[in-house]
Amino acid sequence: MDDDTVQTTARALSSPLRLRILRLCRFDARTNKQLAELLGVNPGTMLHHVRTLVDAGFLEAQPARAGAKGAREVPYLATGRSWNAPMDEAVPVMMETVRQQVALADPGRVQLAWLGLRLSAEHQAALSEEIVALFDRYKDLPPDPDGEAYSLTMILHPDLNPRQD
Repeated sequence: MDDDTVQTTARALSSPLRLRILRLCRFDARTNKQLAELLGVNPGTMLHHVRTLVDAGFLEAQPARAGAKGAREVPYLATGRSWNAPMDEAVPVMMETVRQQVALADPGRVQLAWLGLRLSAEHQAALSEEIVALFDRYKDLPPDPDGEAYSLTMILHPDLNPRQD
């Protein structure tokens, strides 16, 4: 990637709101107006974010359609390009995005697990490989026609839990 592409990519993925837009447009094409309503954002602000994602190749305009009052509407669909895109500030942006999403969910329907581990480098590499394979397997599945929307977040990080040797 050239420097301009890297900067455009980094800027596009540096906003929790833009990551939430990509999530909303993963399976269903949505208009600027629909996105603004779903995310509680001014349509003008939303247009800026949508254009940023389009310019970076993360959203793609679909054929225009007539809206409720006959106005021309352009729906957008995520391209999937963000899956392997480098993110310089991935951890804080992703954590904030997840925080925003979970805050809107019914707490009784959120499943959470937190597990402390002590792994050798070999076992940590094997676990990381399994996590990536699991995400890739489900990422590549087509959406179930009668399926409900879910979000899956998994975090594996070094833990401040020193050995007592």
